[in-house]
Amino acid sequence: MHKIEKIFDINIVLMTLFSSVETFREEKNIELIYDMEASIPRELRGNPDVLLHVLNKVLTFVCENTDQKEIVLSLDAPEDFVYEEFISFTIKDTHIEKEKIRQFLETGLHDALEMLEGKIVYESDADIQLDLPFKISELGHRRHYRLPDISMLGKKVLLICENEAIAHSIEKMFKYFLYDVDVGFDAFKAQGNDLTPYDILIVDDHLNTEEFEHMIARVQQNIPLKYVLLKDAHIVERKMISVSTNLIKPVTEESVYELIISLFKTQTARREVRSHSKINVIDLEKYLQSNKDHEKCEDQSSKIQESIEAMIEKRRGMDLPILDKSIGEANTKNAGLTYPHELKIFLDTFDRSDLYFREIVNQKSIHKIKEFCIDLERHAKLIGAESMFKLAETLGLIFVYDKLDMLPIYPGKYHIELQKLIEAIKKELQFK
Repeated sequence: MHKIEKIFDINIVLMTLFSSVETFREEKNIELIYDMEASIPRELRGNPDVLLHVLNKVLTFVCENTDQKEIVLSLDAPEDFVYEEFISFTIKDTHIEKEKIRQFLETGLHDALEMLEGKIVYESDADIQLDLPFKISELGHRRHYRLPDISMLGKKVLLICENEAIAHSIEKMFKYFLYDVDVGFDAFKAQGNDLTPYDILIVDDHLNTEEFEHMIARVQQNIPLKYVLLKDAHIVERKMISVSTNLIKPVTEESVYELIISLFKTQTARREVRSHSKINVIDLEKYLQSNKDHEKCEDQSSKIQESIEAMIEKRRGMDLPILDKSIGEANTKNAGLTYPHELKIFLDTFDRSDLYFREIVNQKSIHKIKEFCIDLERHAKLIGAESMFKLAETLGLIFVYDKLDMLPIYPGKYHIELQKLIEAIKKELQFK
């Protein structure tokens, strides 16, 4: 077998991966975090397409089977990456049965791992560990990021991020550039709640308010503090008076590198001597936590305003396509699957399932109903069966809000929806 090798940027693979599993992550509200060691070269030589395929299948499997709300994909390599070395891709704490993981790895990844000449590692403490060999892009070219000016080195960062895994990952990436990083409110308290020593303040976007921005703007009149918001990619931009720029998740070493350059590109080569004649004391914990509590109260109040029955009726009454081919093809492509094959799987799995659903509802077998609805929701979303997906999602709301008295009306609704979907699938497959 001819081994394909080309130079690629590992960060581009990771960003593409993040987008490709977005549907599955959002479906279960899962945060994907990259934890990269400094030993990972920026550019590698190997097969990025197969690597992306492998990581996509792994993360899709984990998203579909885990009950955790965050997945940390760790990348590690030997410190002395001379020419060709194994890079370890690991995921821990998935809460998935070991045997189920083993079966997936050995059956679902066998051919792709063989193409990469990789191996599954079982003796580690990780739930999943794949060791894949890659070469450096150019012999002797091991250092991955070089800041263009010495004045960009040696900065001090204060990072306020409630997610410990994200905070740990970002901290390591800044330390790669010899930055001194304080994480959390306790570390800031140890500095006397004084922002004066810091060059960069990074805060979770959901903690930020316009009032806080004005407070930081006043501090910026005394010291050249760069205020950075840690944001999700889908957050809508607005004009902010004191925010220097954003750090978009998922954070990689590449994005930290670009952040530093964007913040200090206009600075002269001579490092500025910072005056400590003025202190800039702010009780960040009290202020930011109060913002968070206020947001929670508003969110809870808005949910209370809409009754459970009205919410369910609203979702059930939406006019959605029975089978959206464009959505289904995009979903299956992102998952490394083929659309016609998944349509056939849906037929094999759910044909005449309306009889089974009516039976378990009549038996009031809550556990079986839950399992059936989860399976239906996942398969319907994958193939673009938007109307069926919304019906399954509505059934999920009935369990979430404990409105089981509404269940008896749904076997009839499911029968009608299933017949329309099966007819649409069979019609689509006739053209293949």
